[in-house]
Amino acid sequence: MGKTLKDIKFSVLDLAPIKEGSNATESFKNSLELARHVEKWGYNRYWVAEHHSMPGIASSATSVLIGYIAGGTSKIRVGSGGIMLPNHSPLVIAEQFGTLESMYPNRIDLGLGRAPGSDQLTARALRRYPSDGNDFPELVEELSTYLKSHEETRLSVRAIPGEGLAIPIWLLGSSDFSARLAGSLGLPFAFASHFSPDYTVPALNTYYNSFTPSDKLKQPYAMVGVNIIAADTDERAEFLATSSQQQFLSLIRNTPTQLKPPVPNMEALWTTYEKSIVQKQLKASIIGSEETVARKLQAFLDETQADEIIINTQVYSQTDRLRSYEIVKKIVM
Repeated sequence: MGKTLKDIKFSVLDLAPIKEGSNATESFKNSLELARHVEKWGYNRYWVAEHHSMPGIASSATSVLIGYIAGGTSKIRVGSGGIMLPNHSPLVIAEQFGTLESMYPNRIDLGLGRAPGSDQLTARALRRYPSDGNDFPELVEELSTYLKSHEETRLSVRAIPGEGLAIPIWLLGSSDFSARLAGSLGLPFAFASHFSPDYTVPALNTYYNSFTPSDKLKQPYAMVGVNIIAADTDERAEFLATSSQQQFLSLIRNTPTQLKPPVPNMEALWTTYEKSIVQKQLKASIIGSEETVARKLQAFLDETQADEIIINTQVYSQTDRLRSYEIVKKIVM
């Protein structure tokens, strides 16, 4: 018998959107307000994502934002979805998350990705040296070693705070590379179905087939990201979704913008070719009323058999964003 929506956990992925006509200060206030609401509603974790040089995303200093969210909440897990590890020294990330875990014990997650979270010019400014992500396994191993106890490693260079702390490490991916690595290391895996839907099931199968039990995890554990925009009617949800569509349209045009207000009709904004690209990238999105979302979300779970689903809701109005997560809460909790 397959899983039902009440069998699994649900979490929140926040890109800290900067709305057109607004700023990062308001974005962070909105993120904290959302975190407090979803904590009250019973969501499991609240993750923020590392992106750089994007006018519509405020979560570039990801560790700092995690501390802000964790400090303003009391029990929900808070973490990175993810830290793009090739952008950073593993020692620095070990210290940052060791600091966060010391401040907010047993509440911090460390999700790691291998992409730059930006364009190549920005990646060059961040990294100072070229990287194709192939050294990601070595970086993960180095970071993991810094978090082990000093008695176990006897490292000359130590992560303080950090060493000896039980900070859960997740690997994130939009292909099978990190799926295979997470499986071989016995780590939990999170897949970015919200922007890479075609690879979801193949990547999950790769993870399950390559999984080797570890001292961190005895059975595979997979979380899948999905875009959900829920509203009181299907028509209202479809209208709200045009903000996300405009955001992806700006990305494929290589002209990223702040999150724009919804529009009555996208046809005037995109070409047929652009429409096909955006719709392909967002085809796993779940948009609609409570009844529609419930049906489509169960179908998504039937397909993925995920252990947890993490939800991204990119809409212009904070009121509409809160309402969307509230509707999902009614469905699944």
